[in-house]
Amino acid sequence: MFSGIIQYLGIVYHIKQTQNITTIFIKVSKHFILNLHIGDSVSNNGCCLTVTHIYHNDIISFDIVKHTLKMTTFKTIQLGDLINLEKSLTINTYIGSHIVLGHITDTAYIVCITKHDAYTSIWIQLNNIKHMKYIITKGSICIDGVGLTIDQVSKNKFSVNIIPQTLAKTTLYLKQINNSVNIEIDIFIKTIVHITEKFLKKIYL
Repeated sequence: MFSGIIQYLGIVYHIKQTQNITTIFIKVSKHFILNLHIGDSVSNNGCCLTVTHIYHNDIISFDIVKHTLKMTTFKTIQLGDLINLEKSLTINTYIGSHIVLGHITDTAYIVCITKHDAYTSIWIQLNNIKHMKYIITKGSICIDGVGLTIDQVSKNKFSVNIIPQTLAKTTLYLKQINNSVNIEIDIFIKTIVHITEKFLKKIYL
C-alpha cells in the first residue's frame, strides 16, 4: 500500500529479458535504500513491484512478469528512463495523498498540456473507455504513482492540475503529448461503483 507521494526518482540502469521475466535494475541513492530489504514492495511508476536484489547500496532490481508488462508502460521501458519511486507504507507512515494499492487499472495517454502561472493542466485519455465510470470530479487518481485530484471530466478524458512542487519532484515534468502513463483508479470509488451496480442489478432483475 502506498500514498501517491513520490520519494525518489530512480534511473533505469540495466534491463535483462528472458522468456517469461523482465528484470529491471534501478539506480537510486543510498538514502533511499536505507531500511530497504529484499522482498519489500516498492511503487515503480505506480506499479507495486518486489525488490529481488540490492547491489552496491545504490542499485535495486525488480522482476516483471508478462501480464504486468502488458498492463503497464513497462513494455516500452528504456535505459536511462526516470522512474517514480515510493516505498510501501508502514503503520506509522503519514498518508499525504490517498490510498494507492500499486495495482495498475489501465494505461492512458496525454492529449493536452497547458502551462499556467501557478500550475500545469494535463488532459488524459484512458485506453479503455469503460473505466471512465470511475472518474469523477474532485475524485482521486494515481498517474505514474503520483496521487492527484481530478479537475474536469469529459466523455472520454479527464484533467488534473499539477503544482510546480509536484512537477519538479516527479517524472511528470518530462511528459509530452501522446506519452503513455500508468493509471490506478481510486479503490474506494471503484468499490462503491461495483456495489451500487450489483445492488441495482438485483433490484431490476
